[in-house]
Amino acid sequence: MAPIQTLIVDDEPLARRRIAQLLAGQPGFVIAGECGTGAEAVATLSHGPAVDLVFLDVQMPDCNGLQVLQQLPAQPRLLVVFVTAYDRYTLQAFEAHAVDYLLKPLDPDRFARCLLYVQQRVGQVAAPGWEALVQALPAPPVPYASQLLVKQPGRFYFVPVEQVLYLEATGNYVTVHASGETHLVRATLTQLASQLDPARFLRIHRSLIVHTTHIKELRPWTHGEYLLTLHDGTHLTSSRSCNEGIQQFLRQFVS
Repeated sequence: MAPIQTLIVDDEPLARRRIAQLLAGQPGFVIAGECGTGAEAVATLSHGPAVDLVFLDVQMPDCNGLQVLQQLPAQPRLLVVFVTAYDRYTLQAFEAHAVDYLLKPLDPDRFARCLLYVQQRVGQVAAPGWEALVQALPAPPVPYASQLLVKQPGRFYFVPVEQVLYLEATGNYVTVHASGETHLVRATLTQLASQLDPARFLRIHRSLIVHTTHIKELRPWTHGEYLLTLHDGTHLTSSRSCNEGIQQFLRQFVS
Protein backbone atom coordinates (compact mmCIF):
# COMPACT_ATOMS: atom_id res chain seq x y z
CA MET A 1 0.00 0.00 0.00
CA ALA A 2 1.22 3.50 -0.84
CA PRO A 3 2.60 5.54 2.07
CA ILE A 4 0.42 8.20 3.67
CA GLN A 5 1.46 11.58 2.25
CA THR A 6 1.60 13.94 5.23
CA LEU A 7 1.61 17.75 5.41
CA ILE A 8 2.74 19.62 8.55
CA VAL A 9 1.19 23.06 9.11
CA ASP A 10 2.33 25.23 12.03
CA ASP A 11 3.62 28.79 12.27
CA GLU A 12 6.26 27.73 14.83
CA PRO A 13 9.37 26.10 13.27
CA LEU A 14 10.12 24.15 16.46
CA ALA A 15 6.60 22.72 16.45
CA ARG A 16 6.98 21.59 12.83
CA ARG A 17 10.35 20.08 13.67
CA ARG A 18 8.85 18.18 16.62
CA ILE A 19 6.15 16.60 14.45
CA ALA A 20 8.72 15.74 11.77
CA GLN A 21 10.91 14.06 14.41
CA LEU A 22 7.99 12.01 15.71
CA LEU A 23 7.13 10.98 12.15
CA ALA A 24 10.72 10.07 11.26
CA GLY A 25 11.16 6.38 10.74
CA GLN A 26 7.46 5.64 11.08
CA PRO A 27 6.59 3.05 8.42
CA GLY A 28 3.76 4.02 6.14
CA PHE A 29 4.18 7.80 6.44
CA VAL A 30 6.00 10.26 4.16
CA ILE A 31 6.31 13.99 4.82
CA ALA A 32 5.00 15.67 1.67
CA GLY A 33 5.83 19.19 2.87
CA GLU A 34 5.61 21.83 5.58
CA CYS A 35 3.72 25.13 5.75
CA GLY A 36 4.34 28.02 8.14
CA THR A 37 1.10 29.95 7.49
CA GLY A 38 -2.53 29.23 6.88
CA ALA A 39 -2.32 30.81 3.42
CA GLU A 40 0.52 28.45 2.46
CA ALA A 41 -1.54 25.52 3.68
CA VAL A 42 -4.57 26.55 1.60
CA ALA A 43 -2.40 26.92 -1.52
CA THR A 44 -0.62 23.60 -0.97
CA LEU A 45 -3.76 21.63 -0.22
CA SER A 46 -5.65 23.24 -3.11
CA HIS A 47 -3.02 23.12 -5.85
CA GLY A 48 -0.05 21.11 -4.60
CA PRO A 49 0.64 17.37 -4.72
CA ALA A 50 -1.97 15.02 -3.28
CA VAL A 51 -1.96 14.89 0.51
CA ASP A 52 -3.65 12.19 2.62
CA LEU A 53 -3.04 13.57 6.10
CA VAL A 54 -2.43 17.04 7.54
CA PHE A 55 -1.25 17.95 11.03
CA LEU A 56 -2.89 21.37 11.32
CA ASP A 57 -2.14 23.97 13.98
CA VAL A 58 -5.32 25.64 15.23
CA GLN A 59 -3.89 29.06 16.05
CA MET A 60 -1.83 30.86 13.39
CA PRO A 61 -1.36 34.61 12.81
CA ASP A 62 -2.91 34.92 9.35
CA CYS A 63 -5.79 32.45 9.65
CA ASN A 64 -6.48 29.62 12.03
CA GLY A 65 -6.72 25.94 11.17
CA LEU A 66 -10.50 25.97 11.06
CA GLN A 67 -10.43 28.83 8.55
CA VAL A 68 -7.93 26.89 6.44
CA LEU A 69 -10.39 24.02 6.12
CA GLN A 70 -13.23 26.41 5.28
CA GLN A 71 -11.24 27.77 2.31
CA LEU A 72 -10.48 24.36 0.82
CA PRO A 73 -12.48 22.66 -1.91
CA ALA A 74 -14.21 19.49 -0.76
CA GLN A 75 -11.62 16.79 -0.04
CA PRO A 76 -13.48 13.87 1.55
CA ARG A 77 -10.34 11.68 1.64
CA LEU A 78 -8.20 14.23 3.50
CA LEU A 79 -7.60 13.27 7.14
CA VAL A 80 -7.05 16.18 9.53
CA VAL A 81 -5.35 16.06 12.93
CA PHE A 82 -5.56 19.34 14.83
CA VAL A 83 -2.54 20.29 16.94
CA THR A 84 -2.83 23.05 19.54
CA ALA A 85 -1.71 24.20 22.96
CA TYR A 86 -5.33 24.75 24.03
CA ASP A 87 -8.12 22.24 24.67
CA ARG A 88 -11.00 24.67 24.14
CA TYR A 89 -11.26 23.86 20.42
CA THR A 90 -12.35 20.25 20.89
CA LEU A 91 -15.96 20.89 19.81
CA GLN A 92 -14.88 22.81 16.69
CA ALA A 93 -12.47 20.00 15.79
CA PHE A 94 -15.28 17.47 16.09
CA GLU A 95 -17.56 19.61 13.93
CA ALA A 96 -14.79 19.90 11.31
CA HIS A 97 -14.62 16.06 11.20
CA ALA A 98 -11.03 15.92 12.43
CA VAL A 99 -9.79 12.39 13.05
CA ASP A 100 -7.81 13.41 16.13
CA TYR A 101 -6.88 16.33 18.36
CA LEU A 102 -3.38 16.58 19.88
CA LEU A 103 -2.29 18.94 22.61
CA LYS A 104 1.14 20.57 22.79
CA PRO A 105 3.65 19.69 24.03
CA LEU A 106 3.21 16.48 22.07
CA ASP A 107 3.45 13.22 23.98
CA PRO A 108 5.25 10.52 21.92
CA ASP A 109 2.94 7.71 23.09
CA ARG A 110 -0.18 9.76 22.35
CA PHE A 111 1.25 10.69 18.94
CA ALA A 112 1.94 7.03 18.15
CA ARG A 113 -1.68 6.14 18.98
CA CYS A 114 -2.81 8.89 16.62
CA LEU A 115 -0.70 7.43 13.79
CA LEU A 116 -2.09 3.96 14.43
CA TYR A 117 -5.64 5.29 14.24
CA VAL A 118 -4.85 7.08 10.96
CA GLN A 119 -3.44 3.82 9.53
CA GLN A 120 -6.60 2.03 10.57
CA ARG A 121 -8.71 4.69 8.84
CA VAL A 122 -6.89 4.28 5.54
CA GLY A 123 -6.73 0.49 5.82
CA GLN A 124 -2.97 0.11 6.28
CA VAL A 125 -3.53 -1.91 9.45
CA ALA A 126 -6.53 -3.81 10.69
CA ALA A 127 -8.70 -2.21 13.33
CA PRO A 128 -8.49 -3.96 16.71
CA GLY A 129 -11.32 -6.04 18.08
CA TRP A 130 -13.40 -4.96 21.07
CA GLU A 131 -11.21 -6.80 23.58
CA ALA A 132 -8.08 -5.03 22.34
CA LEU A 133 -9.88 -1.69 22.39
CA VAL A 134 -10.90 -2.16 26.00
CA GLN A 135 -7.36 -3.15 27.00
CA ALA A 136 -5.99 -0.07 25.23
CA LEU A 137 -8.23 2.33 27.10
CA PRO A 138 -6.11 4.76 29.15
CA ALA A 139 -6.27 4.74 32.91
CA PRO A 140 -8.64 7.29 34.40
CA PRO A 141 -6.89 10.63 34.73
CA VAL A 142 -5.73 11.81 38.13
CA PRO A 143 -8.24 14.44 39.31
CA TYR A 144 -5.82 17.32 39.72
CA ALA A 145 -7.17 20.42 41.42
CA SER A 146 -8.72 23.12 39.24
CA GLN A 147 -8.67 25.60 42.13
CA LEU A 148 -6.95 26.04 45.48
CA LEU A 149 -8.84 26.58 48.71
CA VAL A 150 -7.75 29.54 50.85
CA LYS A 151 -8.99 29.67 54.43
CA GLN A 152 -9.27 32.96 56.28
CA PRO A 153 -11.01 33.81 59.55
CA GLY A 154 -14.72 33.81 58.84
CA ARG A 155 -14.54 32.80 55.18
CA PHE A 156 -13.24 30.37 52.56
CA TYR A 157 -12.50 31.28 48.96
CA PHE A 158 -11.00 29.65 45.89
CA VAL A 159 -8.16 30.62 43.54
CA PRO A 160 -8.31 29.04 40.04
CA VAL A 161 -5.04 27.25 39.29
CA GLU A 162 -4.95 28.85 35.83
CA GLN A 163 -4.41 32.21 37.55
CA VAL A 164 -1.49 30.92 39.63
CA LEU A 165 1.92 32.22 38.50
CA TYR A 166 4.01 30.45 41.12
CA LEU A 167 3.91 29.07 44.65
CA GLU A 168 6.50 29.90 47.30
CA ALA A 169 7.14 28.09 50.59
CA THR A 170 6.88 30.51 53.51
CA GLY A 171 7.51 28.75 56.82
CA ASN A 172 4.49 26.55 57.59
CA TYR A 173 2.55 28.21 54.77
CA VAL A 174 2.66 28.55 51.01
CA THR A 175 2.30 31.93 49.36
CA VAL A 176 0.27 31.60 46.16
CA HIS A 177 1.14 34.34 43.67
CA ALA A 178 -1.80 34.72 41.30
CA SER A 179 -2.88 37.52 38.93
CA GLY A 180 -1.22 40.32 40.86
CA GLU A 181 -2.44 39.07 44.25
CA THR A 182 -0.95 36.86 46.95
CA HIS A 183 -2.81 34.28 49.03
CA LEU A 184 -1.53 32.43 52.08
CA VAL A 185 -2.37 28.72 52.31
CA ARG A 186 -1.59 26.68 55.40
CA ALA A 187 0.10 23.67 53.80
CA THR A 188 3.50 22.48 52.71
CA LEU A 189 4.69 22.96 49.15
CA THR A 190 4.84 19.17 48.75
CA GLN A 191 1.20 18.84 49.81
CA LEU A 192 0.08 21.42 47.25
CA ALA A 193 2.32 19.89 44.56
CA SER A 194 0.43 16.58 44.91
CA GLN A 195 -2.79 18.41 43.97
CA LEU A 196 -1.35 20.09 40.85
CA ASP A 197 -0.90 18.71 37.34
CA PRO A 198 2.86 17.99 36.94
CA ALA A 199 2.49 18.61 33.20
CA ARG A 200 1.77 22.27 33.99
CA PHE A 201 3.52 22.93 37.31
CA LEU A 202 7.30 22.64 37.57
CA ARG A 203 9.31 22.54 40.79
CA ILE A 204 12.39 24.70 40.23
CA HIS A 205 13.53 24.97 43.85
CA ARG A 206 12.67 23.23 47.10
CA SER A 207 10.68 26.38 47.95
CA LEU A 208 9.32 27.28 44.48
CA ILE A 209 6.84 25.75 42.01
CA VAL A 210 6.10 27.58 38.74
CA HIS A 211 3.11 27.38 36.41
CA THR A 212 4.91 26.61 33.15
CA THR A 213 2.51 28.53 30.90
CA HIS A 214 3.68 31.73 32.60
CA ILE A 215 7.39 31.14 31.89
CA LYS A 216 8.67 33.63 29.33
CA GLU A 217 12.40 32.87 29.38
CA LEU A 218 15.03 30.64 30.98
CA ARG A 219 18.71 31.60 31.13
CA PRO A 220 21.59 29.50 32.45
CA TRP A 221 22.78 31.13 35.65
CA THR A 222 25.70 30.57 38.02
CA HIS A 223 26.61 27.16 39.46
CA GLY A 224 24.24 25.27 37.16
CA GLU A 225 21.17 27.25 38.18
CA TYR A 226 18.64 28.92 35.87
CA LEU A 227 17.18 32.41 35.94
CA LEU A 228 13.50 32.27 34.98
CA THR A 229 11.55 35.29 33.81
CA LEU A 230 7.76 35.16 33.88
CA HIS A 231 5.49 37.04 31.48
CA ASP A 232 4.66 39.58 34.20
CA GLY A 233 8.37 40.39 34.66
CA THR A 234 8.93 38.34 37.82
CA HIS A 235 12.43 36.83 38.11
CA LEU A 236 12.97 33.50 39.88
CA THR A 237 16.12 31.43 40.39
CA SER A 238 16.18 27.65 40.27
CA SER A 239 18.36 25.33 42.35
CA ARG A 240 20.78 22.73 40.96
CA SER A 241 18.81 19.95 42.65
CA CYS A 242 15.87 20.68 40.29
CA ASN A 243 17.91 20.74 37.06
CA GLU A 244 16.72 17.31 35.94
CA GLY A 245 13.08 18.42 36.07
CA ILE A 246 13.88 21.62 34.17
CA GLN A 247 15.81 19.70 31.50
CA GLN A 248 12.92 17.26 31.12
CA PHE A 249 10.53 20.21 30.71
CA LEU A 250 12.72 21.71 27.97
CA ARG A 251 13.07 18.39 26.12
CA GLN A 252 9.33 18.47 25.41
CA PHE A 253 9.94 21.30 22.95
CA VAL A 254 13.37 20.55 21.46
CA SER A 255 14.76 17.04 21.15
